[in-house]
Amino acid sequence: MPRDGVPRDVCVIGGNRYFGKRLISRLLDAGASVTVVNRGSAAPPPGAAHVVADRDDETALRTALGDRTFDAVVDQVCYTPVQADIARRVFAGRTRRYVMTSTIEVYDQVADASGPLPETAFDAASWPVDRAPATPWEYGEGKRQAEAVFAADPAFPSVAVRTAHVLGGSDDFTGRLAHYADRIRTGAPIAVPPAVRPSTFIHVDEIADFLFWAAGREFTGPVNACSHGLTDAAELCRLFAERIPGGRTVLEAAPEGPYSPFAFDRFYGMDNSRATGLGFTFRDTTAWLPDVITATLQGDN
Repeated sequence: MPRDGVPRDVCVIGGNRYFGKRLISRLLDAGASVTVVNRGSAAPPPGAAHVVADRDDETALRTALGDRTFDAVVDQVCYTPVQADIARRVFAGRTRRYVMTSTIEVYDQVADASGPLPETAFDAASWPVDRAPATPWEYGEGKRQAEAVFAADPAFPSVAVRTAHVLGGSDDFTGRLAHYADRIRTGAPIAVPPAVRPSTFIHVDEIADFLFWAAGREFTGPVNACSHGLTDAAELCRLFAERIPGGRTVLEAAPEGPYSPFAFDRFYGMDNSRATGLGFTFRDTTAWLPDVITATLQGDN
């Protein structure tokens, strides 16, 4: 059982890089027993147990786990309804709580909004599931259908953490912010839609804190995780340009993409009031984004 909001035994599926490894460190530092499940591609941090299994192989996963039970499972790499089906069957009766790391991209199917989207803007319980599509699921749709599988089984206590775009950390492997630094430094065009719309973001340490917090609570269902405030591509350009001597911002508007990272043609912000009402305290994006921009440039030079 959790003590002081910290579960005693936690299973983390995947999570050996970026905010996942920060989550594991927080759990270990808090005294939790942590078991990391992956295919053996990377060893977990010191102090965590390691179970090597392919999560797509239900028999192998069940065998590798043996008789282990957990207070909470944090699933960092559930991308499809098939993976969700397997996880739901394997972990039924093994855990008090299942936390799936989902994404802001589940809201891709929502008609353009004028303000931050609450969790009710996407109802996973009513979303159709296709376990054998003619073409592979794209990322947002795979997450929607994975959420739908868990939502269809209310007896299985699950949470879908809809994570905003994550920024920060020297180990950010995406290169999305470096895209802006490179183009502003050289004056190369930055592709944007005719009307740039804002989104919500979260710092890499903040989402690790949120997942740690969520693992030890009792609520279920979807929950948005994002810092307060909205930011758009124009603001990212401004923050980079004022830190790059001689830099030049050239925005190139086009009716269709692909656009630069975070250059959205639709409102892409989330409402975090459910999480704040449950007791989590988010920072404001303006409190950390300038430092992330500075660190990006220092690492880029």
